[in-house]
Amino acid sequence: MNLELRHLRTVRAIADAGSLTKAAGELGLAQPALTTQLQRIERLLGGPLFVRDHSGARLTPLGELVVERARVVLPAVSELQAEAIRLARSAPALRRLRLGGTHGPLLAGLVDRLSRDLPDLPVSVQTSWSVDEISTLTAEARLDYALIGVCGSTGQAPLADRLTWRALGTDPVFVMLSETHPLAGRSELDLRDLAAERWASAPGDGCFGDCFATACARAGFHPTSLLESEISSCLHLIQLGRAVGLCRATFAPAPGIVTLPLAGTPLSWRHLLGWQPGSPAADAAGTVAAVARTAYGDALARNPVYAAWLPQHPGYGPAA
Repeated sequence: MNLELRHLRTVRAIADAGSLTKAAGELGLAQPALTTQLQRIERLLGGPLFVRDHSGARLTPLGELVVERARVVLPAVSELQAEAIRLARSAPALRRLRLGGTHGPLLAGLVDRLSRDLPDLPVSVQTSWSVDEISTLTAEARLDYALIGVCGSTGQAPLADRLTWRALGTDPVFVMLSETHPLAGRSELDLRDLAAERWASAPGDGCFGDCFATACARAGFHPTSLLESEISSCLHLIQLGRAVGLCRATFAPAPGIVTLPLAGTPLSWRHLLGWQPGSPAADAAGTVAAVARTAYGDALARNPVYAAWLPQHPGYGPAA
């Protein structure tokens, strides 16, 4: 049995009522049926959620954690359902959702989430290495939404006078190494540790290349060799140990590659979703942004190194 929303609603109802008897009445269940259901939930979650005695039901520490998360998750799901209804009603005006984005795991994750959460709305995708190109197409109403990233240090959202932008999250930039690289066993690297390395990089516009050069200069070196190629070629070189590369921390490590944090987090990346205000897509922006935030959380969870790094580094991860 997997944890479901109805389980969270049951636990929240018991916590709010303070007793199984009252909660059973509010849920329209017989108390023995509610007791059995609670026992199944507790087995699923690995321990008791309530201490039950003559005075009622009091939360255990595990129960407090579950109820705290339930009070966040359940309203968020209700909001998503309401937004989905709004999007469904606006679908005749949209007909289909035209999404543009730069290459990366977040774009694929968003498309997957949209196909699952809104299966009746066709989605078309246009990709480009150019943030400016995707943004311009959105401003010209040739795309409905732009999913892009900008340098977290100095990067500005393009065409801010023509597009509305919403931040989805901010990633640290990690380094990619072959799992056979001598430094692959470290938990963290200083950028200067990589001064003699050959670098592989995907193309793109914006200021990230300049920010990388600046970070290297601050570390006391200049990159001596920089190869710009499409992603699969870069990953192949890194797997073979012939180059190292940079990636957003939401990048799930490919076979033969490890990703490691950089000390002091000298580089970061902000994920943005943009649309044209006043367009039909603007009416559905809340729903699409909610789905995009979920896709960002999915991508974050796929890199265990990032998931372990995040609690000690406030200011990164999902946008508030």
